[in-house]
Amino acid sequence: MTDAASRVVELRELLRHHNWRYYVLDDPEITDAEYDALMQELIALEEAHPELYDPHSPSKRVGGAVSAGFEPVLHAIPMLSLANMFDEGSLRAFDARIKRATGLDKIQYVAEPKIDGLAISLTYEGGRLAVGATRGDGERGEDVTHNLRTIRSIPLVLPDGAPHVITVRGEVYMRKPEFERLNHERASRGEPLFANPRNAAAGSLRQLDPRVTASRNLDVFFYYLPDAEAYGIETHWDALEFIRSLGFRVNREITLCDGIEEAFEFIHRVAELRPALPYEIDGVVVKVNRLNLQRDLGLTSHSPRWASAYKYPAKQARTRVRDIVVQVGRTGVLTPTAVFEPVDVGGVTVSRASLHNEDYVRAKDVRVGDVVMIQRAGDVIPEVVRVVTEERTGEEREFEMPRTCPACGSEVLREAGEAATRCISLSCPARLREGLIHFASKGAMDIEGLGPSTIDKLLDAGLIRDVADIYSLTAYDLIGLEGIREKSAAKLVAAIERSKSNGLQQVVFALGIPLVGITLSKLLAESLGSMDAIMRASYDDLLEIPTVGPEIADSVVSFFSLEMNVETVRRLAAAGVRMSAEPAEARPAAAEFDGKTFVFTGTLTSLTRQKAEKAVESLGGRASSSVSGKTDYVVAGENAGSKLARARELGVAVLTEPDFAEMLKQAGYELGDDGGE
Repeated sequence: MTDAASRVVELRELLRHHNWRYYVLDDPEITDAEYDALMQELIALEEAHPELYDPHSPSKRVGGAVSAGFEPVLHAIPMLSLANMFDEGSLRAFDARIKRATGLDKIQYVAEPKIDGLAISLTYEGGRLAVGATRGDGERGEDVTHNLRTIRSIPLVLPDGAPHVITVRGEVYMRKPEFERLNHERASRGEPLFANPRNAAAGSLRQLDPRVTASRNLDVFFYYLPDAEAYGIETHWDALEFIRSLGFRVNREITLCDGIEEAFEFIHRVAELRPALPYEIDGVVVKVNRLNLQRDLGLTSHSPRWASAYKYPAKQARTRVRDIVVQVGRTGVLTPTAVFEPVDVGGVTVSRASLHNEDYVRAKDVRVGDVVMIQRAGDVIPEVVRVVTEERTGEEREFEMPRTCPACGSEVLREAGEAATRCISLSCPARLREGLIHFASKGAMDIEGLGPSTIDKLLDAGLIRDVADIYSLTAYDLIGLEGIREKSAAKLVAAIERSKSNGLQQVVFALGIPLVGITLSKLLAESLGSMDAIMRASYDDLLEIPTVGPEIADSVVSFFSLEMNVETVRRLAAAGVRMSAEPAEARPAAAEFDGKTFVFTGTLTSLTRQKAEKAVESLGGRASSSVSGKTDYVVAGENAGSKLARARELGVAVLTEPDFAEMLKQAGYELGDDGGE
């Protein structure tokens, strides 16, 4: 396993552990800054080594895991995170992108202090608070309605004339004096102290006993109205005024800015106010004001294009560069990395930082032996700020990008116009091994049992030279390898066989086309329909696909312009790997489910909630996360809670899990059925 792969495995396990301690136990072992540093190190490594992709990596989450102590809530509109900016140039580049996309000379923005708390979403029905949820993983949060009811700044009933159904989002936080009081009390009782106000707010909101939450004196600011245009509102500023008129608490510091220069003025003013504010902030959020522009600008898979978070400068430290090492990624890119004398930066020990490419090293003029100033950008990602050239002794060594690959000794190439230096040998062990790992990983071909250790054995035995060779493996080949017996060999061969029926999007992603991640793989598969069409697509054809830009189009065309890659695809097709996006046969709607709304509560034992909701939707019904007068059925599993009580109060039909299973059976849907997929 490469150093990068080993570190990624280590970081994922660390983050899962600390995620569990933070979000499930509310008892963190490290500071937020230390957690963020681990997360950003993982993100940086995964971006540099896309072959290490894992859809279950902690980095793929927007927020934390859903606690078993709360009902899950499906967000009708996902709660996405914001892209971060760390300097004035990034903010100006953000403004320039908005201007190019809209064709306008000046953009009106709304600038808001970025409260350091816990994001929530409140839904009101008939003027009354119906459901309050945390962000969770962005798609599903936790139902903490009872706890949110204890926060006095949250209205329980809206004034007459309020929309019948409305969702408002905000940030729960703990004031600095309250945080100090709480920690003082905990210290006097010998209890562990909260690390910071955000951690205290999160732990307080996620108490199973609402009385504990009530004792913590939490507060909230509201900052967003999803689908505001549905209420006839045209700007984000007017949306804030609208929710303020309904009784929601909106931060008075929020400012309407006529252009990016006024946004800068606000950022500087808030930076001066920051120490005196009664709550913690870590930056300023800048949002395009006009909602039609927000809609036109759209979203990426992780964040809106119309908003960004400006983070205040990070803490810095001095250290010395011990070495500059070069790593080889799956696509052959050579990445120089500075190795430091370990130093504490804002509570986190930093020992290395990516230097990205040869041009970056030259621009920074980083040399082995240099004293450097480093910081964690956004208090997270380690980076070299500057070299302390006045302390040079003359013994420092300039970095030279190797002329041969550190992994295989083959020639490396840097093409004109590119910053990246690449190993051009297809037999490079660094490229081949990581490419095979990526191909077999979850999200790609998902071949269970074909992990790094097995791949190493296959490579050592000379049984595979590229990904297509995987489909030539037999149980006889595998049994001869160390530690592989008949049963495990048979299971692996069966897993390889099953992978042939994966969707086209998985095959595209598995190929490892530069710049084409899992989201774009799905888009290419859905837009073009077959691998043959993708391989034949011209640059202009690809640009017709939404979100595909020039760099991605060029990458796809270049990838399939290499005969060796086309030949690999042909061999995969000849082996029986699915190469078309054949739609699953549609299941006819069932009368018992058609148009009906189902809500699930409690613990289901015979199937997961996700599969239950999928079954309902495949039969023509709708799965909802909250109970209302429009709900047709509530399916109550073990330990059903407030939703069951609400259903009885409204007279909604309640089904036991066996009742639901019988309904599925009568509709011709057997448990375990994937709905035709």
